[in-house]
Amino acid sequence: MLVLIHHDPRLLRIAAVTDKPVAAWVTKRARNLSMGLADQVTAVKFLIRDRDTRYAASFDAVFVAEGASVIRTPVQAPRANAICERVIGAIRRECLDRTSSPPPLGGRVRRVRRA
Repeated sequence: MLVLIHHDPRLLRIAAVTDKPVAAWVTKRARNLSMGLADQVTAVKFLIRDRDTRYAASFDAVFVAEGASVIRTPVQAPRANAICERVIGAIRRECLDRTSSPPPLGGRVRRVRRA
């Protein structure tokens, strides 16, 4: 899940969701998001991200080209990016855990009874 949080206006943007993100996918979503943000009056000043390997140098370059400073969170410091972690946890609990994915092709549908 690629999420962008604007702290000042308290705006949340969910750029995209996938089960297997790779560096090329994340970079493409960053470019799409950057084009969408170009129309806004306020520019992105800082990009705070974790040290995941999915964020390649090309991902950072998208935001650096827009004039943003890229800040990576410290190693093993979950509180450094606590707001984003909390938002993603809430999205998973409230939205993704309550949706069902379609069965695999050729697979059987498993029925679940709820009490």
